[in-house]
Amino acid sequence: MIQRPLVWLTGTALMAALLVGCNGSSNSNAGATTTGGAAPTTAGSTPTETGGNRPASPGSCVKVEAATEKIGLVASLTGDLLPWGNDSAAGCRLAVKEINAKGGINGKKVELFVEDSASDPKQGKSATDILISKGVVGIVGEVASGITAQIANSAFDAGLPVVAVGATRTDITKKGSNIFRVCYTDDFQGPVMAKFAYEELNLRSIAVMTDTEQPYSTGLSETFKKYFEKLGGKIITEEFYKTKDAQFTSQLTNIKSKNPDGMFLSGYFTEVGLIARQAKEAGLKVKLLGGDGWDSSDILTGGGEGIVGGFFCNHYNSQESRPEVKNFLTKWKAEYAGKEPGTTMGALGYDAMTLMMDAISRAKTPDSKGVIDALEETENFASVSGVITLKGQNGDPPKRALVVEIRPEGQVYRKAYEFFK
Repeated sequence: MIQRPLVWLTGTALMAALLVGCNGSSNSNAGATTTGGAAPTTAGSTPTETGGNRPASPGSCVKVEAATEKIGLVASLTGDLLPWGNDSAAGCRLAVKEINAKGGINGKKVELFVEDSASDPKQGKSATDILISKGVVGIVGEVASGITAQIANSAFDAGLPVVAVGATRTDITKKGSNIFRVCYTDDFQGPVMAKFAYEELNLRSIAVMTDTEQPYSTGLSETFKKYFEKLGGKIITEEFYKTKDAQFTSQLTNIKSKNPDGMFLSGYFTEVGLIARQAKEAGLKVKLLGGDGWDSSDILTGGGEGIVGGFFCNHYNSQESRPEVKNFLTKWKAEYAGKEPGTTMGALGYDAMTLMMDAISRAKTPDSKGVIDALEETENFASVSGVITLKGQNGDPPKRALVVEIRPEGQVYRKAYEFFK
């Protein structure tokens, strides 16, 4: 089992103002709060390192003193990944509203601080630094792996726990023992789609298209290729593009000349839709497959008939009969005008926030280290997207995965896979 690096708590002037030493006196917290609604638009200060050795046990001798439990959320509330950001934020707000209606956590109401990553890794780091300056005890987010990696870097230095919503790149949780996730990893969804392609669709030769600017895409392509070849299939070519590219003629021309029976598109819906549309226009008659980065109704807008009939891996489906799914959808519809979440990130956002709040309630000490320890001890946590166990898993819960088909009416469930290696 791979051991994750320990978290080391950085001494900062801002954190000193927010934390109380075991033998020190309290200082008041500063900063405006948001308990729903739009994310703050004013910039905050970035924590400044003061140097010195960092204690090996994060938060072991400090505690946060506040009348409320402050939790931060980083989400893509603007930019290309807006559908995921809106849904993950809505899921988090629903979870907070629900627990506050029950009296909060250990008698304290939960305050949710929301910051916008603007679908950009650099802004994601700035958003995290703002949340740290406001004295949150933990951070939820993000969906994109590249943004989550930046969140993890800042949270590691501050000794704060992070629960990622939908970041599936395998190495995210290796950044520190304070990083956890509620989703499966690319080490699982890549093999799931390879297995589905080989065994269910009887595909034997596949071309891969990878977005070189997205860590999610590069990692997912690698795990898919490795497992598909392990099963006996052949990767006949891999073509590359960059985020925000709009023309894929040269890549598709090369792929067509290789005559594959399938294409694996590991990128996000923003480009995958365009690739699918242009593939159809080029006369490429192949099965299309991908990962959870496809999960948005916008992919139908971009891909049109070209994306219909494509298959991708997802975390849950609204058609499931599990009581957790039914109860979640009932609460969501009651809160959001009868509508279901537009993407799976609504459910994963809800799961990430409920898990964070559950860990806060179970923490043996009222500080960030206590929350990290409680997260590490999580076993059989019933969530919308499936049972979550983190104990002994280095932050990566073994999860089930669903393969869904894109139809004009939306996603149609096709097959479920339990965790395998």
